[in-house]
Amino acid sequence: MTRFCSKDKIPGADVSCDKAPTICKATDIPAALVRLSPPPAARLPVNRCNLPAEALASLAFQLAPVALEVDGILPLHQPLFERLSFVDDATQRAQLFMQYMTAHFLLDDAPAQGLTAHARIDRSRLDYLRLLRGWLFDSEGREGAVLKGWVESRFGLLSGFHRTALGGSDCPQRAAFERERAQGLYATGALEAQVDLLYAYAQHELAQRHAGARHLTLYRGICGRDALAPLATLPDGRSVVQLNNLSSFSASRERAGEFGDRVIECAVPLPKVLAFARLLPGRLQGEDEYLVIGGVAAVRRVD
Repeated sequence: MTRFCSKDKIPGADVSCDKAPTICKATDIPAALVRLSPPPAARLPVNRCNLPAEALASLAFQLAPVALEVDGILPLHQPLFERLSFVDDATQRAQLFMQYMTAHFLLDDAPAQGLTAHARIDRSRLDYLRLLRGWLFDSEGREGAVLKGWVESRFGLLSGFHRTALGGSDCPQRAAFERERAQGLYATGALEAQVDLLYAYAQHELAQRHAGARHLTLYRGICGRDALAPLATLPDGRSVVQLNNLSSFSASRERAGEFGDRVIECAVPLPKVLAFARLLPGRLQGEDEYLVIGGVAAVRRVD
C-alpha cells in the first residue's frame, strides 16, 4: 500500500505522512493534554457511532485517528459498497451512488414518500444534495442547523455556534437552533438517514482517493466573531483549540483567506470529513470546501 510523505502532493489537498512527528508522535505531549476533550456540557452521553463522544472529540483522536462508523449503515447498504469496490472511476462511482440514493429513498417519487395532494407543505425535494448546496451557500442557515443537528445525534458533539454562541439547553439561542433544525427536517424523506449514507460514501471515497493517508492538511479562515481561543500550546508551537461540531475548511490556503483575517492550518483526520465539494462531480459548487466534524484539535496559524 502506498504511503504519502510530507512532501508528496495529492490533487485537491495536501496530505502529510502518517509518520510525521507533528501529527502522529505524541511522546512530547503531556498525557493529560493528549486526553483533552470538550467538556461534558458540550457532549451527549450517548451517540450512534462506534466511539463515545469524549474519545472521538479528543486531541488523541486527531493524533491517531481510527475509522468512525454510524450504527447500522454499512451492513444495511452493503450491496452498494460491494458494487462501488469494482468501479475505478470516481465519476462513475458518484453516479452509482446518486442512483442508489434516488432508488433507496424514493427521491423521485414524492407520493411514495407519503406526500398527498392535501399536504400543507411539500418538502419532498429537500434531499441530501440540496442540503449540501444550502450549507455551501450559507452554513449558518436552516440547512446548516440540520447538518449540525445530525452531528449531535450521530456523534454526540453539541453545536457551540450557529449564527451566535449557543448556551445550555435552557438558553433561548439553543432553543431557536433546535426549532430551526426541526423545521428543516419537517416533511422530508428521511433526510438524516440520507446524510448517514452520504457520510459512509464520503469515507469510502476518501479511502479510494487517498489510500494509506490518515489526515488531510486543510485550512480555515477565521475572524473576530468565531476566533478560536487556545486551550493550550504544544511544544511545536501549534495551538490546541475546540472546533465547532461542524465547520467548513478548504484545501486551498488562498481560498480560506477569503473568509477571515486569519488562516489556520489543521491536520484533519479523514474520519472527521462528512463531505467535500469534489465528492459528487458536477453537482456541487465550492470545489475546495470540506465539511469537518469538530472536537479538540491542534492547529497552526499560517497567515
